[in-house]
Amino acid sequence: MYEQTLHKTPVENKRFLVTGGAGFIGSNITEYLLQHGAKVRVFDNLATGNIENLSEFKTNPNFEFFEGDLRKVEDCANACKEIDAVCHQAAIGSVPRSIKDPVTSNDVNVGGFVNMLTAAKDAGIKRFVYASSSSVYGDEPNLPKKEERIGNPLSPYAVTKFTNEVYASVFSRCYDLELIGLRYFNVFGPKQDPYGEYAAVMPLFIKGLLEDEAPYVNGDGEQTRDFTFVHNAVQANILGLTTDNPAAFNQAYNVAFCERFTINQMYEAIKNYLEKMRNQNAAQTIKNYLKKDINAIHRDPRAGDIRDSLADISKAHNLLGYSPQYSFEQGLPLTIEYFKKVF
Repeated sequence: MYEQTLHKTPVENKRFLVTGGAGFIGSNITEYLLQHGAKVRVFDNLATGNIENLSEFKTNPNFEFFEGDLRKVEDCANACKEIDAVCHQAAIGSVPRSIKDPVTSNDVNVGGFVNMLTAAKDAGIKRFVYASSSSVYGDEPNLPKKEERIGNPLSPYAVTKFTNEVYASVFSRCYDLELIGLRYFNVFGPKQDPYGEYAAVMPLFIKGLLEDEAPYVNGDGEQTRDFTFVHNAVQANILGLTTDNPAAFNQAYNVAFCERFTINQMYEAIKNYLEKMRNQNAAQTIKNYLKKDINAIHRDPRAGDIRDSLADISKAHNLLGYSPQYSFEQGLPLTIEYFKKVF
């Protein structure tokens, strides 16, 4: 999936630190960098990451795994040794989890972020790309979402991501770091975690349909999201790590496809794909195709969630050269095919 060159300047033999590299987006970034000849150190405590996401890299001489905790200053300092650029993906990335336990979310997402910024500064690393979130837009009602226009946060998680952006701005001014924040909009794709209390909605839907179990939909399902295939998120990170445009530094960018679907539409799209596969293989008994029509179960809306989401990506396009290559319709089959092998 990552054969095409996305970087603006060479990455071969450069040394990158990917925090949260055993997680969903981080492991995809790691895959791209290794495939293009970079040296990658993954820094992860495996609290939410999955070591299996890294299994294919174990024999690659350019790959190194460092198990440690963002909350430990010494671990952050050791992770940054002999590194050229940091790609910071590590976080507790769940709105409900942050509502249930705001203290831990703050410790990891804010305290850990400051620890990493400080470690990078002390190690002489200038380029630092970090994951922010579309949750920073909060109750701002206008669509599409523009970077300069945000509202009040709706969850502790959103507060942590907004605080990251404030700290990034301060560190860039005080220490002359080249910081780039990426506000992800509902990223989906291979290696996303389908298990656990806080699993994302798309892998939960796919898992439910493949296992003949009705999944839950929060609210009426008519809330909209700008679903973003993981390849697009990887592209934004690689552009941030390799851009030579000074105007691109010390900014936050929307990372999305600039197209929205309702949750109900997304659910129906998954069902339709599996139904198509079943019809194509009607003469065979094949596991992992939709066996019957399964209707989702609607429940109360979830606290902290926004109603509608759609990104304006013109800033990322103009300053980073970001041009997403996979639409929702193009990314969905790749995602389903991946999870068919998992379940």
